[in-house]
Amino acid sequence: MTSMETRRYGTEPSQFVELHGTPGGRGTAILLHGGWWRARHDLHQLDPMAADLVAAGWYVANVEYRRIDGDTGGWPQTLDDVRAAIAAVERPAALPTVAIGHSAGGHLALLAGGALSGVVALAPITDVPRARTEELGEGAAGLFLTGDDPAASPVRQLPIGCPQLVVHGDADVRVPVAHSRDYVAAAKAAGDDVDYVELPGVDHFRLIDPADEPWQSARAWLGQRFS
Repeated sequence: MTSMETRRYGTEPSQFVELHGTPGGRGTAILLHGGWWRARHDLHQLDPMAADLVAAGWYVANVEYRRIDGDTGGWPQTLDDVRAAIAAVERPAALPTVAIGHSAGGHLALLAGGALSGVVALAPITDVPRARTEELGEGAAGLFLTGDDPAASPVRQLPIGCPQLVVHGDADVRVPVAHSRDYVAAAKAAGDDVDYVELPGVDHFRLIDPADEPWQSARAWLGQRFS
């Protein structure tokens, strides 16, 4: 990993960003980790991805945010954190800024993506009430969102208005692939520019390993869209 700078965007312990690389290059990649918004999962999940993107010429902002289970996160403060973190990152206006999120991070990337150049959503949570009804994430969706605010679910905020890549493995048991299939169909019907890659035999976590083949679909899309 290259040299790293930590930048705070608030006073809470979880309100910080780790910056890797140098501003400029191909643009800025905003990384948003998953873990069902739970406090036991943190931004270091995506350290290998950050290193891979820096090597490819991206300036990387790996974002931490308030989570549930002992932290002060939940809806809407977790998304507020993501938006504040993005605003705190100095980015050349002439270069793209792309949010890349996995699982719960994919959910946050899609919700924040309208103000950015693009979104890569890896096995994203797209419908929080649906995840709650299906009892996914050991009840995390019900802790994250206690009511039924449409603004909390990307599928109910379409069109997002920026290019999107959604990648999902059909062997995913954490976030079923049907969620992404339904989201992509709805996004296209709403007029969004969405590419979809479904990977046979791939589970939830292989998508974030930059040494593994599933990540290459995201790398290729970034190269084609933001060369």
